Amino acid sequence: MKKAFLQLHAAVFLAGFTAILGKLIELNEGLLVWYRMWMTALMLGIWLLIRGQLKKLPFRDVAKTAGVGLVIAFHWVAFYASVKYSTVSVALVCFSATGFFTAVFEPIMLRKRIVSQELLLGMLAISGIYVIFDFHPQYKVGIAFGIIAAMGSALFPVMNKQLLLRLEPRTLTIYEMAGGWVLFNLLLPVYLHFFPATYYIPTGADWGWLIILSALCTVVCFDLQLNALKKISAFTANLTYNLEPVYGIILAFIFFQEGKMLNEWFYLGLGLIMLAIILQMIRVSRNKK
Repeated sequence: MKKAFLQLHAAVFLAGFTAILGKLIELNEGLLVWYRMWMTALMLGIWLLIRGQLKKLPFRDVAKTAGVGLVIAFHWVAFYASVKYSTVSVALVCFSATGFFTAVFEPIMLRKRIVSQELLLGMLAISGIYVIFDFHPQYKVGIAFGIIAAMGSALFPVMNKQLLLRLEPRTLTIYEMAGGWVLFNLLLPVYLHFFPATYYIPTGADWGWLIILSALCTVVCFDLQLNALKKISAFTANLTYNLEPVYGIILAFIFFQEGKMLNEWFYLGLGLIMLAIILQMIRVSRNKK
């Protein structure tokens, strides 16, 4: 269990760094995700092929993993749109609504009883987001995208939980990235119609950041997260992912000096979210004992 928590927290840190990369990469968020998915699938495919671990799945599993991959694509598009339409810090805090949506989605999808404590802790995190929204109305578009991103983030770990019972994490990741990319190709033109891009081919700097994003923050991050999910519940994993704002905000302060743009209400909202995380960790620890 200790190893699983360490893997999860390493994945959370890498996930927090993706927000920084989303700001550094100047591509439209839809194109950013389009490049990220095929580059990740290519890198992981080559790695698995060299190691002789590339496995063929039946069509039914291919279809399921592609569907999860499309959910991941939508989550990423919404998340990077949140970063670009607000700030890294605001986008990451909105991501904390994941705990609330997981408390609702997981019992429905896995046919489990709704745990009232989890629902209340998720609502505590939501209240933190509301405080930030109420006092930062200039970021309302970015916050709306951030809430959508949180919904997507709550869905795909629950969906992955079922697939992990039968599939190895790396195999699952490559089929999700490749299958999700194929489906995303059908919908990207629609997105670009409503949110047009200023350019379509990455710059030299964009390519460098995309390689880091795909290799370190996707292949390695997904591998750590999926291995941790074998021992940890989807809700605990998602609530732990609420630490992503902490890691990401610290990095945003370093890279972009965002601390100067935020007031005391932002920190109050962040404090409520941190309280939800701490209470959940205490609850999980007591239940294990």
